[in-house]
Amino acid sequence: MKLQKNTTIALCSILEAAIDPSRQIAAAHIAEKYGVSPHHLAKVLRHLGRMGLVEAARGVGGGYRFKGNAKRLTLYDIIELFEDISARPAESGDKEHTTDVGRAIANVLSEVDETAKATFRSISIDTMLKLIDREGKAAERDAAMLPS
Repeated sequence: MKLQKNTTIALCSILEAAIDPSRQIAAAHIAEKYGVSPHHLAKVLRHLGRMGLVEAARGVGGGYRFKGNAKRLTLYDIIELFEDISARPAESGDKEHTTDVGRAIANVLSEVDETAKATFRSISIDTMLKLIDREGKAAERDAAMLPS
């Protein structure tokens, strides 16, 4: 499954801010780290702010702070703010959906969509933060093992 750019930016922004909810993270830092346009990122952050997931502070030392509940907020909660990943209904005008083969394919795709939604609903931001921490420690171990 490929998520839209806005969705990916939103997930990265939420996770970056949730790593340490007491600090403010600059939008410029996120934009540079993930190679996205600051203008595009600003739109995403404004939307996350309207949803109460981040709080903006202006001025020197300003940035964005995570305001959600990391144990309750799931990947699905964020994804659904930016795109519809609901099961795709068969297009009524498409001839292939009027055949047994077409309906069978549509049923399988619908099951895949439902499995993806269930998976996204089962993964909290807290779970992702633990995964990020493990990945960081593994990268540090790997780097320490490289010959100098």
